[in-house]
Amino acid sequence: MAALITPTERLHSSWLAARDEWPPGAHQDGTGLRLVGDDDLGSPEGFGSWVGRLRRHADRSLPVGEGFVHATHWWIVEDETYLGAIDLRHYLNAVLLEGGGHIGYSVRPSARRRGLASWALGEVLLKAPALGLDRVLLTCDEGNVASARIIENHGGVLEDVRGTALGVKRRYWIGV
Repeated sequence: MAALITPTERLHSSWLAARDEWPPGAHQDGTGLRLVGDDDLGSPEGFGSWVGRLRRHADRSLPVGEGFVHATHWWIVEDETYLGAIDLRHYLNAVLLEGGGHIGYSVRPSARRRGLASWALGEVLLKAPALGLDRVLLTCDEGNVASARIIENHGGVLEDVRGTALGVKRRYWIGV
C-alpha cells in the first residue's frame, strides 16, 4: 500500500534507481531537485545533505533563498520503494503564480498508471488548509493529458492556458 513519507536517507538506493528511469535532464516536478546545489546525489553524504535541505524547506522560520518559497515535500513510497514525489508550496511567487502552482508531483516511469499521482494529490489537498490556503493553483503542460485529467478529477477549474517561462501551461484552481 502506498504512503506519503518525509524524505529520508534510508531510501537512497531506491531513489537512485527511480532517477535512472528518467531521461537525462528530464524535469521531475515536486521533487525539490532545484534544491540540490553542489551535492552529489550518488554519494550518501550528498544525498543526506539534499534530504536535509528538503526537510528544512518546510520550516517557515528559516530563509529559503532568492527565487524559492517554503514548501513541504513528501515521497510516495510502497514498502521501502521510492515511487515518486509531491510537494506543497506554502505560497506563490511570481513564477509559481504564472506557471508553477502550489503543488507539483511526479511518479517514476515504472510506477505510472496505478493511480498514485491522483491518490497523492488527494492526500496533499487535505493538508493545504493547515497552511491557511483556501484554494490552490495546479498547472500542467498543455500536452499532459494524464495530469490534466488528475487535476480535473480533483475539482480543478481551468482558469486559462498561457505561455510562460516554463512553457505552455494549463492553470487550474482547486478549492480546499
